[in-house]
Amino acid sequence: MGVPEKLAARMSMAEQHEYLRARFSRRTMIRGGAVTLGAVAGGAFVPGATAQAAVPTQRGSSSAESVDGALVAPFGRHLAWGNDPRTEITVSWQVPVAVQKPFIRVGAHPWDLSRKIEAEVRTLHTPAGVGAGGDHTQYYLHAQLTHLRPGRTYYYGVGHQGFDPAEPHLLGTLGTFTTAPAHKAPFTFTAFGDEGVGYHGLANNALILGQNPAFHLHAGDIAYGDPAGQGKTTDTGFDSRTWDQFLHQTESVAKQVPWMPSYGNHDMEAWYSPGGYGGEDARWTLPDNGPDRENLPGVYSFSYGNTAVISLDANDVSFEIPANLGISGGTQTKWLETQLKRYRASKDIDFIVVFFHHCAYCTSVAHASEGGVRQEWVPLFEKYTVDLVINGHNHQYERTDVIKGDKVTKKLPIGGTAYPETEGVVYVTAGAAGRSLYAFTAPDSYEGHEHETDSVASFVNTKDGKVNETVGWSRVRYLDYSFLRVDVTPAPRGRQTTLTVSGIAETGNRIDHFTVSRRAK
Repeated sequence: MGVPEKLAARMSMAEQHEYLRARFSRRTMIRGGAVTLGAVAGGAFVPGATAQAAVPTQRGSSSAESVDGALVAPFGRHLAWGNDPRTEITVSWQVPVAVQKPFIRVGAHPWDLSRKIEAEVRTLHTPAGVGAGGDHTQYYLHAQLTHLRPGRTYYYGVGHQGFDPAEPHLLGTLGTFTTAPAHKAPFTFTAFGDEGVGYHGLANNALILGQNPAFHLHAGDIAYGDPAGQGKTTDTGFDSRTWDQFLHQTESVAKQVPWMPSYGNHDMEAWYSPGGYGGEDARWTLPDNGPDRENLPGVYSFSYGNTAVISLDANDVSFEIPANLGISGGTQTKWLETQLKRYRASKDIDFIVVFFHHCAYCTSVAHASEGGVRQEWVPLFEKYTVDLVINGHNHQYERTDVIKGDKVTKKLPIGGTAYPETEGVVYVTAGAAGRSLYAFTAPDSYEGHEHETDSVASFVNTKDGKVNETVGWSRVRYLDYSFLRVDVTPAPRGRQTTLTVSGIAETGNRIDHFTVSRRAK
């Protein structure tokens, strides 16, 4: 029940909020939603394995020293799906100093929020002498929400003692999220890799928000707190405070669009164990359905509508940058095949999208292709007819023809259609999110400026070092800032369902588009 119509006509939104807050108890349930306070408070906040940092990361409720919470504003809000995007989501954020009693409120309307639900605190202390920064403690907060209703938009506010987003003057700090629908429906998602902090990342984020995506994939090298990217404690220039800037930069998108990362070589921050991922574990709460939550926190899967998405950690198979080579002992590859087999057999899943950092196929002069990926995963992509593979690592846009067995099975011109059930796999490098650009050996060739080249000089990183190769699969090359937009259109059983991929430049111009089509289950 809302504010009576005659009364509402004479009241501001803030006054309506106060009226409802005084009249109705919030102790039973979030009105219009399916998240009972008992369900949320009782089962929604599930701490993961304790991360260890240069000084151990601590988790739990805040036990802050005296601080005026009214002077401390949360920032860096970012969302992530839980294991089931229809009913689970995590809201994460930061505060610049320790606060008392952090919490979240959630509801179906901005004037009808839940009672305070306690948030989990993860502190990450980086002492002076580690990298370029001084002694620095970061405070990350997480609220894992479950028992949500599919296809619903919820309002939420984060706060702490002294800062309550339900107060009238703070209603402008509320955010929203929308859960995945219960049934197949058209949707859009976006993707890129290698953003970092800077103008071009901001520009791409603004364009991404305009695509109205259901979620966003970040294919590794997220903030570049470690600019060296070798995954070693001898890396120079590390500064954990870069993450404060990054999460502030992406908040306009990530506070309302689940931001789903995989981890790249610059995300292995060796000062935080295990595997250099202790810092990532403090900052992100991702689905925990991967093969090794402790050593591979960036490996997980989820499904949205008729599409399954798998995030992999290519550091585990990288010959080029071997800091974490073999960290999973082969369990990641075994898990990958299990997931691919399960999704391909599912009557609810038509498309499988896999994303990770190091490129399977790319002709950049910087990193080019990763032989470990080709050796370990490409045969599985082909066996289970993966529909799209998205990578970062090389700071440019490049898209292949349809590939199988390292050879072109079908040329895929701009505007063309691929049929993975019979033809092979298409690979896209979308690593031009914001960091400085690399180069190609061949001329750019993109929509409106096509320069067809069927022979490109490149190399692949193997266990024995770089091996030169001349390739014929490089179909689209664009050396400027860009991202991917993917539109998924379901179809009735037996009809052709489509996944339309577009490369979008920082200017807003389209630089590439193609379609992946298969028979709907």
